Amino acid sequence: MEKFFKMKERGSSVGTEVVSGLTTFLAMAYIIAVNPTLLSAAGVPYNAALTATCFGAAIMTAAMGLISNRPVALASGMGINAIVAFTLCGDTVGVDWRVAMAVVFLEGIVILLLVICGLRKAIMDAIPVSLRHAIGIGIGLFIAFIGLKGGQIVVGDYSTLLTFGDFTSPACIVAFISIAVAVILVAMNVKGALIISIIAAVIVGIPLGVTTFPTNWDFGLDFSTFAAPFQIDPDSGTLAIVQVFAQPMLLMFVFSLLMSDFFDTMGTVEAIGMRANFVDKDGNVEDLQKILLVDSAAAAVGGFMGASSITSYAESTSGCSAGARTGFSSIVVACMFIIFAFLSPLVQMVSESATCGALVVVGYLMMCDAANIDWSTIENAFPAFITIAGIPLTYSITDGIGLGFIAYIVVMIAKGKIKEIKPLMWVATAAFLVMFITM
Repeated sequence: MEKFFKMKERGSSVGTEVVSGLTTFLAMAYIIAVNPTLLSAAGVPYNAALTATCFGAAIMTAAMGLISNRPVALASGMGINAIVAFTLCGDTVGVDWRVAMAVVFLEGIVILLLVICGLRKAIMDAIPVSLRHAIGIGIGLFIAFIGLKGGQIVVGDYSTLLTFGDFTSPACIVAFISIAVAVILVAMNVKGALIISIIAAVIVGIPLGVTTFPTNWDFGLDFSTFAAPFQIDPDSGTLAIVQVFAQPMLLMFVFSLLMSDFFDTMGTVEAIGMRANFVDKDGNVEDLQKILLVDSAAAAVGGFMGASSITSYAESTSGCSAGARTGFSSIVVACMFIIFAFLSPLVQMVSESATCGALVVVGYLMMCDAANIDWSTIENAFPAFITIAGIPLTYSITDGIGLGFIAYIVVMIAKGKIKEIKPLMWVATAAFLVMFITM
């Protein structure tokens, strides 16, 4: 096992990888409860969506661990699942969920071909170093914001959009406790600090009513969504995948989902690499082609299994912060997804307040990378600033990156440095403009 995963060589151990894997799983386990709920709104049978979610995440996370040997966990992506449920299957388009999964499947195939051709890696290599660092920092703020929002420390407000939550509410109390435990243990260099903070918050949440006990253990496996694109669309009587080519508007959704998957993963992998030390001083990610290959295949697998698009999770940074350095932690995450396909109600005991501390600490750790950005020149500093601010404020990694790319092109033109812009940056920025205009 040591020869394959190289744990000692990367400064890790079996124990560290196990704890880190559990940390990552708990940070992203909400998807087991959320994804089936969203997909059921699109007409997907709940138990089938739950089975597809767990097995899809397990298969592709295990594949990532074995093929790339990097601590990257995958599961159904938030955002695309909402597009499937409320746009493709909602009133906007109104197709059957099988057709929606066919759209996801085709998007995955296209992006896989782009990886095989080397285009996806080439675009990542064309991004300036300052923007690469900015993407990781922006995702860190995004993750921290998700934690604060989930813990109800930050809540919506009609007049100011956001405001401070009710400090005395049970959810807020548990969230603050999770932050305090996480920060104190990290400051004391306690191994497994983040997972301990999650467990502690779950326990504290019991008497406060934040942690809820499962009431229904009847979660039998249901594989009826598998091969969804090749099932019969009940509305047309033809294969679901045929309907995508029969409706040009659906092909536009293939492009839109491709853009989201393409750049979400790019930013996420960069952020994970920085936390797990497989990004060099120039911002180049080691084993990038292998990671992108698995991630791209995962999108197609998600559509095929009926789980929506499966993608790399930024929450993997929580495991990296706990010490994950190899693909063995991904194997641990995969095993947990398989186990919880049968015990999913237990995941619902881990509230958003319980994971708040882990996500906030991860945000702090990723923010430390700001020192690596050259803030003395506007062509480096301004696009980086726009990216860092754009990701959390638009609540979208893709949109934040797009704004940063556009800002970079504008500033470089203003500085008379057009020749220094790499061709693929022009291509990527043009694609973002098309996406923003047509979205």
